[in-house]
Order: sequence, then C-alpha cells, then structure tokens
Amino acid sequence: MPASCCKPDYDAVFDDRAAQQDAERYRRSGVQGSTRRLVELITARGVRGASVLDVGGGVEVIGIELLQAGAALLAGVDASRAYVAVATAELARRGLTERATVRYGDFVELADEMEPADVVTLDRVVCCYGDWRALVDRSARHARRVFGLVYPNDRWWIRAAIGVGNLWMRLTRTSYRGYVHPERGIDAHIRESGFALRSHHRGWVWQTAVYERVTATP
Repeated sequence: MPASCCKPDYDAVFDDRAAQQDAERYRRSGVQGSTRRLVELITARGVRGASVLDVGGGVEVIGIELLQAGAALLAGVDASRAYVAVATAELARRGLTERATVRYGDFVELADEMEPADVVTLDRVVCCYGDWRALVDRSARHARRVFGLVYPNDRWWIRAAIGVGNLWMRLTRTSYRGYVHPERGIDAHIRESGFALRSHHRGWVWQTAVYERVTATP
C-alpha cells in the first residue's frame, strides 16, 4: 500500500539499517534505559508461564527478555517489515522460535485476529501512532493481567523536539509522524479498561507505567 497521510510509511523510517543497528546494540549492551525499566517492573509482577503480546516490538528486546525470565509464549506485531525480519532472526538465533511468533502489520487493524495475553507491552509505540485512543483501548483489552508501556512525557520541550522532527519528515516527503499524546487521557483510558496503576517512573523524556487488571475485560 502506498504511503499517505492516513497510512504512515513505517518502513521508510524503521528500515533494515535501523533494525540491524538496534539488534547489534542489544547484543552488545543488553536491554537499556526505559526498556530495561519496563522489563524489570513487569518481571517483578511475575511472568513465569505467562503469555506475552508485544505491540510494536521492534527487534523484540522485551519479548526476548520476558521469555528468558520465564514467560511461556510471545506474540509480537510490528508495522515495519525490516524489524519483523530482524526480530524473527534474533529469536531464532537465541533458540526461541518455538515459543514466539512475530507478525507484520498495524495492531489496531489486526487486533480482532489476535489472541489476548497475560501481559501486553507497548515500548515507545504510542508516540508513533496518530490514533492513540484506538491503540491504547484495543491493546489494553487484550491484556488479561498486566499492561505496560513507555511513552513520552507531555511537556513543551518534547513537543517542540518532535515538531522539529515532523518538519523534517514533511520536507523529505515522508508520511511518518511522531506524537506527544495527552498523558492524562492515556491513563484515563487504561483505567477505564479495568486497570489500576501499580508502578510509574518519569524520566526526562520517557515515562514508564505498569498497570494491573482489577476488573474483568470489558
């Protein structure tokens, strides 16, 4: 499908070079930064035997870490063909293929086809998607027990930085855009889906939040 204002060309930004660099960085240095914090907060709640759905998982750093921590199954989905290919290769390299599948596509469009999981994660994904309500609502409904995400703080300097990046995208005729969505709205939608906030950390740019289901799936 051709790129348009309504269908971002994720492949143009998250290309093979970026995917390979991310995989090499992970092999060299392990899980880092806010991603590491998200993994630690989720594993602290217990993942042994759990199923994991990693939305926008990139090279599947989170999926690999949670499988190695005792999770039973991983389903990943990403809108970049290059990242799906590199993630699939990385899972095979680590001998995790039998416990993991990675699918290409837009999760919001594929949500009805995907099974719920005990743990659902979105690491720096909300900032890449225009319709945050659909993304948050549909991914939260798939979480049976734990819902964890990393997304930008809603601050003027972050909006300004992303605005500069978006200007460059327009100048280079790339349809991808970055976003700083309202954090109070995101939190409210997650709570309305039946969750309570259990852990939260706010860094300079990114915030990490882990929720636990307290009511049945709507």
